[in-house]
Amino acid sequence: MDDEAKNLTEPPDTRPLRLVIDGKEREFDMDDPDLPDWIAKRAMKSGGYPYPKKLKNKDYLKELERLQVELVKLQYWLQATGSRVMALFEGRDAAGKGGTIFVTRQYMNPRTARNVALPKPTEKERGEWYFQRYVAQFPAAGEFVTFDRSWYNRGVVEPVMGFCTPAEHRKFLEEVPHFERMITNEGIHFFKFWLDIGREMQLKRFHDRRHSKLKIWKFSPIDVAGMSRWDDYTEKRDTMVARTHKAFAPWTVIHANDKRRARLAVIRRILLTLPYADRDLDAIGAEDQRIIGEGPNFLDKG
Repeated sequence: MDDEAKNLTEPPDTRPLRLVIDGKEREFDMDDPDLPDWIAKRAMKSGGYPYPKKLKNKDYLKELERLQVELVKLQYWLQATGSRVMALFEGRDAAGKGGTIFVTRQYMNPRTARNVALPKPTEKERGEWYFQRYVAQFPAAGEFVTFDRSWYNRGVVEPVMGFCTPAEHRKFLEEVPHFERMITNEGIHFFKFWLDIGREMQLKRFHDRRHSKLKIWKFSPIDVAGMSRWDDYTEKRDTMVARTHKAFAPWTVIHANDKRRARLAVIRRILLTLPYADRDLDAIGAEDQRIIGEGPNFLDKG
């Protein structure tokens, strides 16, 4: 780990940042409680997002309840058949991974529906096979397991932040398709979700974290460092998705500037994919093809 990477363990340095966005230099003072107009006006439509406003909350809650009822049915089916589900949630910082996982699991029995959010590896784990600590968390019969970040840390965050070597990154990209082939051959229902957000939306969410007494714990040095490394993140993301998007383990990409629509899209994809008993297709509804797709061609190129 280089000196710059070590500094990411210290409290965030929130001095004004100079960012180049769409060829124009901008100054962003995270400590200013007033969100700059150039972010506020562009956040929702950033990255080419197709909707100008969030889904109305009453409409969101109505749809969400219907989908959560189906998730309860899904869990009964898993327990009756011994089937296993594993879903990875990846995306830039502040993409909405944690909130999406929360509403997905909200009314499922936590004894067999659990979330995995591993801390940085211990000294012992650093001496093990890279995938080993993740395999230990895989679902047993009847379990529904979500990963809030996963082995794909090595695909984007680690190389961008200097937490792995270029050789380790290359090795990961070569090995991960073989690893995931074993997962699907084992019969695990396997989902990989990439939640994609625009740059101004990410800045808005970081600003919200910085000035919220309830969410400030989410604001980290990696958030600050990542703001000026947008293009590096994009390059690593594109390479990762291109190299690891396979027919047996595809990437589902969700344009996630609106968290409400993104959460519904994720749950709907899971429910439409799995053949559980008494599935109500009318309650699930159709996918919104404007915000959900597969593979590298559906990623925001901004």
